[in-house]
Amino acid sequence: MLKKSDILLLTFLRQDSRQTLTRISKKTRIPISTLYDKLKQHEKSLILKHTTLIDFSKLGYNSRAKIMLSTPREERSKLRSFLREHSSINSLFKINNGYDFLAEGVFENVKELEDFMEMLEEKFSLQEKKVFYVIEDVKRESFLARPELLPQMVG
Repeated sequence: MLKKSDILLLTFLRQDSRQTLTRISKKTRIPISTLYDKLKQHEKSLILKHTTLIDFSKLGYNSRAKIMLSTPREERSKLRSFLREHSSINSLFKINNGYDFLAEGVFENVKELEDFMEMLEEKFSLQEKKVFYVIEDVKRESFLARPELLPQMVG
């Protein structure tokens, strides 16, 4: 189990991973050297990667969709590999309840998305598919990102 100070550091990093350890130290009253040691320790085990969230529409990618797919068992690994390597797939999850994968796709427009779905149907024996167009991000990547809620979460 992590200490409250570890979780506090993680919430500040989740909020803005580019803020300095000096700034986090001032807000948390945890010494910079301690924060540095904790960060290095967690980068080896707990922190998967530091990343940047992008507004894809400002880059000309105006269509996003969540795609649920089910395929026969003998094609699952082939479909998984294909989706993992495809440049339009932003995130891929193995799921349950009648589906094998949930993919988040990012496309320039709806036609490109529809062409992608047609290509999937031609290339793989899809048993089930559902496509949900993302209209608006209402909340994104905010779990453990609000230090003020920490007492409620840690107890």
